[in-house]
Amino acid sequence: MIDITYSPRVAEARETGRPLVALESTIITHGMPWPENVETARAVEAEVRTSGAEPATIAVLAGRLHVGLSDAELDALGRAEAVAKLSRADFAACLAAGGTGATTVAATMIAARLAGIEVFATGGIGGVHRGAETSFDISADLAELAQTPVTVVAAGAKAILDLPKTLEVLETSGVPVIAYGQDAFPAFWSRSSGLDAPLRMDSPDEIARAARMRAALGLPGGQLVANPIPEADEIAADTLAPVIAAALDAAAREGIAAKAVTPFLLDHIFHATGGASLTANIALVKNNARLAARIARAFAALDR
Repeated sequence: MIDITYSPRVAEARETGRPLVALESTIITHGMPWPENVETARAVEAEVRTSGAEPATIAVLAGRLHVGLSDAELDALGRAEAVAKLSRADFAACLAAGGTGATTVAATMIAARLAGIEVFATGGIGGVHRGAETSFDISADLAELAQTPVTVVAAGAKAILDLPKTLEVLETSGVPVIAYGQDAFPAFWSRSSGLDAPLRMDSPDEIARAARMRAALGLPGGQLVANPIPEADEIAADTLAPVIAAALDAAAREGIAAKAVTPFLLDHIFHATGGASLTANIALVKNNARLAARIARAFAALDR
């Protein structure tokens, strides 16, 4: 078994049965600059607590898996440089080498499973990149959802991706894709992608019971809860379409590939929207944190 360091608050929650929500750490190290990164991370943690659960921000610090970060650890990670961005392929290597790394969706799901945490809140999952028929660029997040039993709450997949192909891969992999409170599959900054979600659920209790039924059936993998950004915070898909197209063209011209694609595109869109994309991103992550806490509470109620 892997040794896990739990923060005092997470350890207390485990002992007392308080619901837990996993949070990734790449938003701190690769999402935005200091001090906005730490301020945002703390704001998201506060949303989880206000909604009745305890946040567990996950990272690898000096070769040790941490589930929950103290204020000092969060500050240090927010200021750190050259932090590895960890997914399934390099998670173990970072731990073995004594490195420091921030967890993506896939790595956070793995850590959450090890810690017995059933719910994870993020911004948007990765997926099938546009042009994947020639580049084969498909996020490890999709494979992780197919095999790791964690309920992931996200505002859909990032709008820079090929959303129809992303949904096709999720369907082929047997991953339940559940739109929360609407029929449309959301598109990260926008409430609707123009695509129907395969499933719709309107309460945290439905979502928790569906996950437990999958476990009872012996089905592998988790489920994706696609939670639309609040209407007041969204950027219309029609407004974003030409901005995303320009960002993709710029990436192609500059030969951006592999792990560098997503941060390049998000940075391009940030500047093209005058920072509005980041404001919307923060709003949707907070919204997802609130729903994830409610789902964690529903899981806890099933165990009583």
